[in-house]
Amino acid sequence: MKSKALYTAGLLCLLALTLTHAATQTQARPKRDHLTPQEADLVREAQELDKRTAVFIKAAERRVLAITDPNAAAQMQKDVEKWGELKGTRADFLYDLSKILDEAITNIDDVSSRDERNPLVPKSVRKLAEASTRILAQLAPLRDKVEEGKERASLEQAVENAESVIEAANKLPAAQPAKGGKKKEGDKR
Repeated sequence: MKSKALYTAGLLCLLALTLTHAATQTQARPKRDHLTPQEADLVREAQELDKRTAVFIKAAERRVLAITDPNAAAQMQKDVEKWGELKGTRADFLYDLSKILDEAITNIDDVSSRDERNPLVPKSVRKLAEASTRILAQLAPLRDKVEEGKERASLEQAVENAESVIEAANKLPAAQPAKGGKKKEGDKR
């Protein structure tokens, strides 16, 4: 009888803790989707991992451009029809960037966990690492300008995500040359 009461009390505590955690997470999360509807459609349409990764890279680079070059409106206007209009503040774009990189990483991890030998995994990691290197270079000057708070947290998360991609790419074996490539002088095939 006593153990049943303890079990019930434990379940009630667990339920209360879960509800409290869910409520705080709901309040902490902005009511913002990190991709425009058009970008989300492009992600869904891109079934191959490398093509999907390219969509995430383009979406991330659009946010970086919006963050680092306020006069880029004309350049970004040409992408609006296909990629959607970007709206928000620098803090919003930093949040989007961190989530886009996180989603790209998750996509690569998902494919890798299902098929470790999929040749698109290292290709996608390398593509994302190249983009992450460019992104980090552009975000570096912001570290001195961004104050503490949500904007700073989003910047640090974006930097951390980009650094983790670069670190993962550095652990990959050397890229294999493409089959059917041109023979080099002195190459015996």
